[in-house]
Amino acid sequence: MIQEDLGIPVAKMGLLLSAFLWAYAFAQLPVGGLIDRFGPRKLLGLGLFGWSVAQAAGGFVTNFGSFIAARFALGVGEAPLFPGGARVVRDWFGIRERGFATGLCQSASSLGNFIAVPLLTFLMLRLNWRWMFIIVGAFGVALAAVWWIIHRDPAEVDLTPGEIRYLTEGDENTSSRPPTLAEWKHLFGHRTTWGMIAGFFGTIYILWLYTGWLPYYLEHERHMSIARVGVVAAIPYFFGCVGAVVGGWLCDFLTRRGWSPMSGRKALISTALCGISACTVGTVLARSNEAALAFISFSLFLIYIVASAAWATVPVAAPAQFTASLGSIQNFGGYLGGALAPAVTGFIVQRTGSFSPALLLSAGLSLACAAAYLLLVRDAIPCENVDTAT
Repeated sequence: MIQEDLGIPVAKMGLLLSAFLWAYAFAQLPVGGLIDRFGPRKLLGLGLFGWSVAQAAGGFVTNFGSFIAARFALGVGEAPLFPGGARVVRDWFGIRERGFATGLCQSASSLGNFIAVPLLTFLMLRLNWRWMFIIVGAFGVALAAVWWIIHRDPAEVDLTPGEIRYLTEGDENTSSRPPTLAEWKHLFGHRTTWGMIAGFFGTIYILWLYTGWLPYYLEHERHMSIARVGVVAAIPYFFGCVGAVVGGWLCDFLTRRGWSPMSGRKALISTALCGISACTVGTVLARSNEAALAFISFSLFLIYIVASAAWATVPVAAPAQFTASLGSIQNFGGYLGGALAPAVTGFIVQRTGSFSPALLLSAGLSLACAAAYLLLVRDAIPCENVDTAT
């Protein structure tokens, strides 16, 4: 509908989807350090408010350029979300429970998509796509107020000795001192950081291939009506929601079974990335819509297992005061892939008339990123290496 109203060709729709992601990716670099310095309460509250205003602005755009600007602002506003979530988990959960807590945080993202696809399709068909954006933006402003009223950072609370012991037991890196710029830059000197960047690149690439293009794929490649797409496209996100919780639970389960937190997460991520590759090839080869939907659903299930495990790795790999910083660096690498996926897919589909080459490309990328994770991610980043950086 946006294409028809604003006269945007399919390749430019890919660029429109990518505008959000490029802004989101590059905003990750400063936002992690800001969260570690000022706390997730302030940064997440401010980010959600800015995101909501930008979302509502999407309902008032008049051309491709103004829509690009609104999407760019949306990406900047969303930037604190997952690094802030990683810091909240580090702040409020003991080391043996951080995997499941991270899974719950990740599941909310997929649950949101599961609810949004049919709900927003209903709003779009009953009202129009402009009101869809405006309503979501207004709802987000209200949520920002709720977050600010309810959430507190640990420094704002008088913790008991028992609570402090729960949060620090078994965690070697518990300093809460704000990081310096030199220390932040030192994170890039550790091979584990680069392995996390590379591994997350492929995960978010294929996630945003589906997030950006799934409705269009079902409508044009699988010849479903818009009304049916509004229901069917929600199904994979239900599996993604389940996968996020399962991934977080598996991280804690492997730790309880004797795996080190780093090695258990690393094995889980690499195995799931290989499974994503196989399911994506299955989507290409599927003859029926039902089989294709099953492969896509299982792909989303595995993608969110990887996402939960990758984010659960952050509080384990990073010294406490660098949790959001390392998380944002990982997310920067991931959303470089996410930013490329809609644009690359759009150009491939416009040139070939098919999604199959784009899906096969993402399958190969998943395998490459599994190998990168196995080869590069080794040990947690030592606190002393960061603290002595100059």
